Amino acid sequence: MTVLHLADDGEAADLAAFLSRLLHYDRSAAVRLQAAGTALAVFGRPPSFEVLAIRAVRLAKPYEDGLDVTLDVTVSAGELLESVDERAATAAVPKPVTGPPWAGVLPPRGGWQAEPGLPAPHALRAMVAAAVGEFRSRTEELAPDGRTRAELDRIGRDIWSRTVGSTPLPVRAVHAAQALGFLRPSDEAVLFSAGAWLRLRTPFGSIAVRRAGLGALDVSVR
Repeated sequence: MTVLHLADDGEAADLAAFLSRLLHYDRSAAVRLQAAGTALAVFGRPPSFEVLAIRAVRLAKPYEDGLDVTLDVTVSAGELLESVDERAATAAVPKPVTGPPWAGVLPPRGGWQAEPGLPAPHALRAMVAAAVGEFRSRTEELAPDGRTRAELDRIGRDIWSRTVGSTPLPVRAVHAAQALGFLRPSDEAVLFSAGAWLRLRTPFGSIAVRRAGLGALDVSVR
């Protein structure tokens, strides 16, 4: 079994926290792992948000397993979480699983350009709080027989598909960043774009989302 040696116990704790949050939204969640050099990227998709979450993890030494100098595998998030040893700062790579469709289509590695117009982190958090409050109040106003899944989904789409500031980023991406522990009050958030993709990046992780209406353009199948 391949064992990843993480940079320190803090990296191990952050990885475990990210996996725990993914499993909160999907108990059978899978993650795609890509490692090269001293960098490990962990990709997950919390179903409630329709976004791709990316957690970068620092390794203590360049990845190498026999003749393989890169790692690219989809595994169970739960099994990976169970293998994380925070004290030893290690994680064992579980056996591969058949990946969900999203795992075959990832954002591009390069070509990202900064996008202007993103509000400050405190304003982003306030915006998410207001959106959550609006969703709650609008659903509570529904008559009991009108509180159907279709109606709740319609209200959710109306709120979470709104864009942030003067950017094309949907509010659901910021909500996902906050829910997954990426968006914290004192740290900067930056928006990037590459082809059909938008990426909200913070020091703790990134949220990637496809621009609406661009179909299957500029995908990276790996």
